[in-house]
Amino acid sequence: MQRIAVVTGASGGIGMLSALELARNGYRVVATMRNLTKRTKLDDLARQGGITQNIDVRLLDVTDFHSIQPAIDTIVRDHGRIDLLVNNAGFALGGFAEDVSLSELREQMETNFFAHTQVTRAVLPVMRQQRAGMLMMITSISGVCAQLGVSSYSASKWALEGWTEALRMECLPLGIRVVLIEPGAFKTDVWDTNVHIAQAALGDRSPNHERTRTFSEFAKKLKKRDAAEVAFLVTRVAQDPNPRLRYIVGPDAHIQKWLKRLLPWKVYERLVLRELGLDR
Repeated sequence: MQRIAVVTGASGGIGMLSALELARNGYRVVATMRNLTKRTKLDDLARQGGITQNIDVRLLDVTDFHSIQPAIDTIVRDHGRIDLLVNNAGFALGGFAEDVSLSELREQMETNFFAHTQVTRAVLPVMRQQRAGMLMMITSISGVCAQLGVSSYSASKWALEGWTEALRMECLPLGIRVVLIEPGAFKTDVWDTNVHIAQAALGDRSPNHERTRTFSEFAKKLKKRDAAEVAFLVTRVAQDPNPRLRYIVGPDAHIQKWLKRLLPWKVYERLVLRELGLDR
């Protein structure tokens, strides 16, 4: 029986590459996105790889909460089951905390946290009935080591990390596996076309104007790895009958984690500020 995977945010980046890699490995992938006009690259790569028959592209705006349950119900009706959910949709909000408005912060949390909880809640009854399945959250090393300049993004990922920890224990007796994937710096839409900057951070009147510019220059120069590495990990973990809770991916992510764990906090924060050129 062919396994059914649902991937959110599959129009580009990690979501698209994960959908393709899962399809290459025998999954029937329901690749969802909020704008179907952005499916062209996914379609082209699927055609080139000879896996078009394994990919079903569908509309799903994860921030339209009322549309989530009907979309999941339709997937189950058409495919009979869901074996894997990859919660990947999201965006990054840049800007120092002082410059981020409440409405901007709420939008970040709604997309990166609340949307994932609602998609998961829509899928859970299906997996409960199956007594099997995997719920996979694509978070970030920013959900383990908060990053200045993207405090709102870090907050959304920390929230998802905490919620997922509890969810894993709740689902363990049900035969449902729950996993966190925590990438470091990779070439994805999150830091390109899918990055948002807080409106106040862009103005000359912001007290953080120069610091924002310095941080932005650092982010542009930061070496980012091929996101295919994350897609390979997603597929490998999906096939593991007994996965761990957390998987950090990327050398920079491992370095951040261990520096934070091993160094006294005051030393760690000074090191980060110096590295970013924000220590004065």
